[in-house]
Amino acid sequence: MAYKQLKLWFDRDLAVMLADKLIINKIDFDKNSFVNKVDSGVRDLELKDRVELIADMLKRYISLDYPLAITGFMEILGPENEMETGMFKKYYWIMPIAKYVEKYGLEHFDLSMDAIREITKRNTGEYTIRPYLKNFPENTLTVMNTWSMDKNKHVRRLSSEGLRPRLPWATKLDAFIEDPTPILPILENLKDDPSKYVQKSVANCINDILKDNPKIGRNLIGSWLPNPTKERKWIIKHALRNLIKAKDPWALEVISGI
Repeated sequence: MAYKQLKLWFDRDLAVMLADKLIINKIDFDKNSFVNKVDSGVRDLELKDRVELIADMLKRYISLDYPLAITGFMEILGPENEMETGMFKKYYWIMPIAKYVEKYGLEHFDLSMDAIREITKRNTGEYTIRPYLKNFPENTLTVMNTWSMDKNKHVRRLSSEGLRPRLPWATKLDAFIEDPTPILPILENLKDDPSKYVQKSVANCINDILKDNPKIGRNLIGSWLPNPTKERKWIIKHALRNLIKAKDPWALEVISGI
């Protein structure tokens, strides 16, 4: 992937790539009309709108019901990403598929959860999961709790990143801004995670909590202080970075003690 603005990769060439992958996997549709609509539609759009337009054109031109369409989409995803980077370089082209699941999969909860899990192993499902949390909070939290113990680091990261109350460039999760306690069992599962990728997400999630519910965030960190692992120490320090910068006495005391 040569360097250029990420949004510019969501263009006619990406539409051709997607169409060819789908047709090879026996999903037959009007490739030329799909490509031309994407090409003409994305030119004046920013990244998020380009991704959404491509997802909408997949919906428009692929006549299959959602279960059949999403099964076909999963078959073109390719090998899992073994690295902690690359989701927006090597696997950027999966983003319209993630948006498709986000917009059109709510009536097929279990199938969509499986799809999000596969997508996040290559790109990310942190935005895709948001409407499921809003519409089916208990069921989605149950799934994400299971994900927090998954062997795949990308899936474990999603269990934290997708729950961030104030995830950048995503809709806020007002329920967790008001009361983040449903998030805490998942963070508990991840507090000693060996992956720096996951640790950073956990720290960022706690940082979000501290902004709106400082008492809950501080109590959580306080419960992690006895005999912390090196992984947990890193999470705590990174979660407190804004308070440390502000010279918050409590945060400074915590850091000095670990």
